[in-house]
Amino acid sequence: MSDGNVRMPTIYLPHGGGPWPFVDLGPIFERAECSALADYLKAIPAQLPERPKALVVVSAHWEAPVPTVMSSPRPPILYDYYGFPPEAYRIPWPAPGDPQLAGRVRGLLEKAGFATAEDPDRGFDHGTFVPLKLTFPDAEVPTVQLSLEEGLDPERHLAIGRALASLRDEGVLLVGSGMSYHDLR
Repeated sequence: MSDGNVRMPTIYLPHGGGPWPFVDLGPIFERAECSALADYLKAIPAQLPERPKALVVVSAHWEAPVPTVMSSPRPPILYDYYGFPPEAYRIPWPAPGDPQLAGRVRGLLEKAGFATAEDPDRGFDHGTFVPLKLTFPDAEVPTVQLSLEEGLDPERHLAIGRALASLRDEGVLLVGSGMSYHDLR
């Protein structure tokens, strides 16, 4: 996929709470902080060595008994938040999925000793579509979302990352997405 000379980095994206950059949330969010976070997310592509061929995103909003990948060629949006204005539930980000990459992710994980699963119906949750709508607004980069493993064992998740590292040499950007907290109350 890549020309062989470039290794994609692994990045971590703070995604904020809910649909923060796309709807008016009033006094809940400080505008300067929201603007700084949006600017940071928009600037990421210019900092990459090349445009990614694909994205594998691990969102803090999906845990499964075993590492599970989305396998739909056209993943829907999963509006996994509540209590926002109606327009928050109409935000599009129609990035294509990549069933072949989903299978490759499973294969690499299984080779490393992990049981895996796939979910052909799950959509992009807000840990994926909110920050990436700012980072890759054209929604043209194929994207596969990977779950966290229930229990959140750090050693197992580091091993998952090591198992997927070779994808970086193929032009795939590995992305973690989360926040240390988001309590909108």
